[in-house]
Amino acid sequence: MTLKERGRRVWVTHPTPAQRAEAEERRLAPMMRALKAIHSASSPESMRPEDLKRQRAAQEVLGRLITPMIGMKWAPFELEGMNAAWVRPERSYDRNHAILYCHGGGYTSGNLGYSRPLASKLSGVTGWDTLSFEYRLAPEHPFPAAVDDAMKAWDHLMRQGYGARDVTVAGDSAGGNLALVLCHRLKQEGRRLPARLILMSPWTDMTASGKSYTERAELDPTITLDYIRAVRGAYARDQELTSPMLSPLFGDFRGFPPTLIQAGSNELLLSDSVRLRDRMQAAGVPCRLEVWSDMWHVFQMFPIKKAGQAMASVGRFLLEYT
Repeated sequence: MTLKERGRRVWVTHPTPAQRAEAEERRLAPMMRALKAIHSASSPESMRPEDLKRQRAAQEVLGRLITPMIGMKWAPFELEGMNAAWVRPERSYDRNHAILYCHGGGYTSGNLGYSRPLASKLSGVTGWDTLSFEYRLAPEHPFPAAVDDAMKAWDHLMRQGYGARDVTVAGDSAGGNLALVLCHRLKQEGRRLPARLILMSPWTDMTASGKSYTERAELDPTITLDYIRAVRGAYARDQELTSPMLSPLFGDFRGFPPTLIQAGSNELLLSDSVRLRDRMQAAGVPCRLEVWSDMWHVFQMFPIKKAGQAMASVGRFLLEYT
């Protein structure tokens, strides 16, 4: 390609696909290092307080690196002793709907800082308020502490005047597990379920019985089976892992709301999403699974093109079922 500049012919070169990929890899390198630091548990010993402190601090760093807060308002507050925060669009938005967002982190790490990227993106594609909450973490607070805190956040939304039909529950990784367990518990108590579910790379099977746990072991750049075993042991302790309160995949999905599941083709937990889709559809639940090629665990939080496309798909899904 050429351009004329003051009578001269100037050659303009464009980067090749390989060069663009290399540039993208360099740009993402600090974020991937932070993510690997979070998911670096390779044995139960890595649940030591000093290691957990490092993992939790790394999540704060990652949140600061990739949070798209332009046009968003972050409003932290205390909810009955639990840290929580609203993300709200600064301009006009739909005040009649809200999202309850459950962050990931294997139930052993995770905080409001880590929740900011996806909470902000969810508000950005919907124009709705998003409520994040900092549930108690294992091993200091094993099951069912996180579930009790999710119920507290849900009840807060109900007290704010939202009906269950106005609320979408979203979650990534262990937060996807928590979103599903919250629905199982609401159903168990005879209460109304949320209107929709958004699940990003959800952890649905603590028994780790899916094929992807071995087939994707070399492809997933962020988590390992050793990590899954370590955080599972810290959270579940001696509980029965097939319980729907720990492995929601094995629960009864009749009456569950329309659900969008997103996963990366390279992730260790891919089977958890595929099997969840199959069980939900068998129970008559409108459920859609999107598997994004060459993507990793919870890729949606990163500032990359496919993450933007995935979040746009979330917006379309919610519009379809609102």
